[in-house]
Amino acid sequence: MTQQTVSDKSMQKTSLQDTMDSRVKDFEVLRELGLIEKTGDFFPSVHYPPITMYPEAEEEALLGDYVIPADGLFDIYLHLPFCEQRCLFCHYPVKFGKFGDTVCGETEQYLDALEREMDLFRNRLGVEKFQARSILVGGGTPTLLAPVQLQRMLESFKRRVDCSRMTQFNFDVDPGTLTDQHGQERLAIMRDHGVERLTIGVQSLDDEILRKMHRPHDTQTALKAIEVCQEHGFQLNIEFIFGYPGQTLQAWEDLVERACRLGVDEIQLYRLKIEAYGDAQGPIQKIASLRPQEMPSVETAIRMKQTAIEILGSHGYLENLRRVFSKDPDKYSHYAHNQCCMQYDQLGFGLTAFSSLRDRFLLNTQSFEDYYRRIEEGRLPVNRGLKRNDEEQRRWALVLPLKNRDVDKRQYKHLAGVDFSDAFPQLWNRLESYGLVADKGEFAGLTAKGAFFADEVCHQFHAEQFIPFKKDEYADGPLNPYRSFI
Repeated sequence: MTQQTVSDKSMQKTSLQDTMDSRVKDFEVLRELGLIEKTGDFFPSVHYPPITMYPEAEEEALLGDYVIPADGLFDIYLHLPFCEQRCLFCHYPVKFGKFGDTVCGETEQYLDALEREMDLFRNRLGVEKFQARSILVGGGTPTLLAPVQLQRMLESFKRRVDCSRMTQFNFDVDPGTLTDQHGQERLAIMRDHGVERLTIGVQSLDDEILRKMHRPHDTQTALKAIEVCQEHGFQLNIEFIFGYPGQTLQAWEDLVERACRLGVDEIQLYRLKIEAYGDAQGPIQKIASLRPQEMPSVETAIRMKQTAIEILGSHGYLENLRRVFSKDPDKYSHYAHNQCCMQYDQLGFGLTAFSSLRDRFLLNTQSFEDYYRRIEEGRLPVNRGLKRNDEEQRRWALVLPLKNRDVDKRQYKHLAGVDFSDAFPQLWNRLESYGLVADKGEFAGLTAKGAFFADEVCHQFHAEQFIPFKKDEYADGPLNPYRSFI
């Protein structure tokens, strides 16, 4: 290594350190201004309102006057709540066991119910088949099914869903299910049914951290899974969690560098969430309480996120959808873009699945027993939801696209019924004065600083009852999200 190379690397390290320091300073200032909760905790802005805040509701009240879109198209989600074992960071109800080797009674019961649920929804909407724009199969671990069950699920799904206008078929997968004795068969089945994009829950490339997460795979299994997916020609997205107990900043930097050299299409980052934002509190809450000394500080988590952005950028990976980085801007989840940015009508099937429609939201039960009982009684398994009033529609139409990309002003007026400039002018101007948002002509969106704190910026547009933390948990500054309601 030449002296010049050593000098260049030293300068790059110094520049990265300066960038991380600057972002931590932004965090401290915004916390003092009231944008960020006092302890630095965060709440992911995934839905509006948040999943945990929907009131009880029944299907007739939510769907009685619903009319399908003019083009008849839906983005469709299918949920499989089965895993080999409990990942400690997971906040969703699942059943655990070795389901993948043989046909299992529990998974058969669920597949039966899933088919009946789709039939009930088809009858409710008066359609022979759902017309798919894009499809996502998630979980849980959808590929944990035995191959014959995976084949059955996809065949029955295709009998109920017309895929002739579909632009993308996504599947969430687990490394071990692609590398065990049935892995090649599962990959072939998915490919035969038109699946083209896979998301692998890698989560870490450190065996000790994977053990702490209680993941059912190790690093070599994850790398092998990536290799076989690439061999089969899938568009590939891999996920990682940062801020996990036992992680260090240096180890995280090494992980991101290693991930960038794997040649995948997309790399997705998640910050560990301690408190539940789904339908079941994960064991990570107890771990954080019992072993707080293992938790990276909030400031370290901020540094982890910023260094990942810098390293990814140096390898040509740029943020495409929020928290998802790709080299090719045309490679991204159509399902996520359609649901969160375009806000097209989307239907979800399975335990805890949701249907996000243009003026309402339906959420399925979180109880297996209740799910089976409702379907047996000939009812949809919906137990929560909301038909949005005009104010809530204006908020919903802004929060999701702002979090994930930008707000298309024409689309906003179509969904909200008002011009974007007339929706929240004082709040928008306040956020703009702090360098968090910007008018971009036909679009409006986050600045680089705002994008880094996208969740918290989006909370500014929540109705008072849907703000994730109580008023006194924020500093009494100009960006306290409750200030708009004083």
